[in-house]
Amino acid sequence: MRPLAPDPRIGPKRFRRPPDRLPGVYREGGGGLQAPEAGRKEEDLHENHPDADRVPMAGIGAAQLWPGVLDPGQQAALVSDVRAIAAAAPLFRPVTRRGQEMSVRMTSAGSLGWVSDRRGYRYEPLHPSGVSWPPIPDAVHDIWRAVSGAERQADCCLINYYDGAARMGLHQDRDEADFRWPVVSVSLGDDALFRIGGTERGGPTHSVWLRSGDVLVMGGPARLCYHGVDRIAAGTSMLLPNGGRINLTLRVVT
Repeated sequence: MRPLAPDPRIGPKRFRRPPDRLPGVYREGGGGLQAPEAGRKEEDLHENHPDADRVPMAGIGAAQLWPGVLDPGQQAALVSDVRAIAAAAPLFRPVTRRGQEMSVRMTSAGSLGWVSDRRGYRYEPLHPSGVSWPPIPDAVHDIWRAVSGAERQADCCLINYYDGAARMGLHQDRDEADFRWPVVSVSLGDDALFRIGGTERGGPTHSVWLRSGDVLVMGGPARLCYHGVDRIAAGTSMLLPNGGRINLTLRVVT
């Protein structure tokens, strides 16, 4: 990762990537990363974004965003790590307490994994299939150490896969034992329209496009803010050969 400089994105400024952003314009296939299609650049993909440069930045409490801190090689390595995790603990589609199937697919790494079914939302030591969750990769721990400011190591890495139709409604992360520790979110793949509000339902919210290589930290007053993903902008990244977005969410659970 390049040196970290948090971008608070406060005020009515328009969203612009810094000129030194390292775009994820490589495509996986065959033996590894390949060059993108001739003449096609990630900047071209984002210029055609339905809301390019039209999403204002606003104050988001103590949440901090580091845009584009993971370069293409680091992003690709994380995708390989995720594939290894999913091979050991396959992606599954959880259901809510009411039995409604979620649109994302998920798995976890760490000593505990997040699950949801008719019994409710909770952390479990085993995957629904009965296997243990794989360990959190070292590269993911490195991200946590670089941005969290926490004395504790994360003990859960929740992995969500969003296809082009997937969403995540506004919710709080409050299944953990101690809210002093932040939540760290890593974006890989297609852009996601992330929305964040306050600690009470029904208040004003702010939106920002999260792009591949971005890292978001929700700590302090932002730790219990309602947040979610309104939509995925398909085709805005070439990191994943079949498109979609992977989100890694790191938490201290116990």
